[in-house]
Amino acid sequence: MVCLGNICRSPMAEGILKQKAEKHKLAIEIDSAGTSDYHIGDKPDKRASSTCFAKGIDISNLRGRQLCKADFDEFDRIFVMDFSNYENSIALVNEPEKQAKVEMILNLSYPGENRSVPDPYFGGDEGFEQVYHLLDNACDVLIEQIKNEES
Repeated sequence: MVCLGNICRSPMAEGILKQKAEKHKLAIEIDSAGTSDYHIGDKPDKRASSTCFAKGIDISNLRGRQLCKADFDEFDRIFVMDFSNYENSIALVNEPEKQAKVEMILNLSYPGENRSVPDPYFGGDEGFEQVYHLLDNACDVLIEQIKNEES
């Protein structure tokens, strides 16, 4: 899961997906990162943490890190929150097969529409609630895809 700073959207997506994977007993590796180095080592934004915590998800132990080339070897799929994250992510690698791992996360819920998850950082709590619901729905679709692949 990738956003700009790895303190709002991507840690929320990581926490949501981890909870769903655990519920469905899926052994998958889930992580998050940012395309920038602004918040390396930082905890998630308090509003992101409190929004997730209200839904039974604790992301307070996550720390910001920057997306790196090794992630393209480590992970099968890399989900980005917006087009800027997409461009910055694919720019890290030259191999088309690695670039093809990068997907806009909301294409799970809205196939082919390339919608962005809005960045709630400069807004109020309601923005984090909206982001939570968008990511929750997308992660539901992803879980179903993974379950279908395993069967």
